[in-house]
Amino acid sequence: MEAAVLLVGLGNPGPNHENNRHNLGFRVVNEVAGGGSFKKIASLAEIAVLLAGDRKIILSKPCTFMNLSGNAVKFLVDFYKIPDRDVYVVHDDIDLEPGRVKIKKGGGNGGHNGLKSIDGLIGTDYWRVRVGIGRPPEKYMISSYVLGDFTADEEVLLHKIIGGIKENLPLLFSDGKKLEQLLNFPI
Repeated sequence: MEAAVLLVGLGNPGPNHENNRHNLGFRVVNEVAGGGSFKKIASLAEIAVLLAGDRKIILSKPCTFMNLSGNAVKFLVDFYKIPDRDVYVVHDDIDLEPGRVKIKKGGGNGGHNGLKSIDGLIGTDYWRVRVGIGRPPEKYMISSYVLGDFTADEEVLLHKIIGGIKENLPLLFSDGKKLEQLLNFPI
């Protein structure tokens, strides 16, 4: 069996945030789990484990709020002894149009507080699955925008992207660029 990988979906815990744009990572991980049950570990994260071929995938949703996501990721990386190269973080990205996906290793955090927290605790040498949510018209609206719910049209695109990630999950770990091409839908 190949080494385990950690797939972290970023979001905020609680039912009030469930459909927020900022909880896109949670929604991806929930769908990949396919109804599998999550268990809380060390009060920092909920995890579920699945096998994809010969690869063990640890799915995680931090129980910390977004700005402290690094605490959960650091704990899981240390607990499961997962190297940074096998850590994948799915998150919303306001710098990408809705329906766009970019997968890259390392890089900056683009002002995303969840990524800032992770960067500060494990460094920047992990994979980012950036899913576009677009920008609000004015900069002062960013907080309310990311904490707002998806529109009906955005939900349609999101459903396609999440389904594509689930259906092609092994590509995420073997050929991220090919998966990226499959997941970019016309707006």
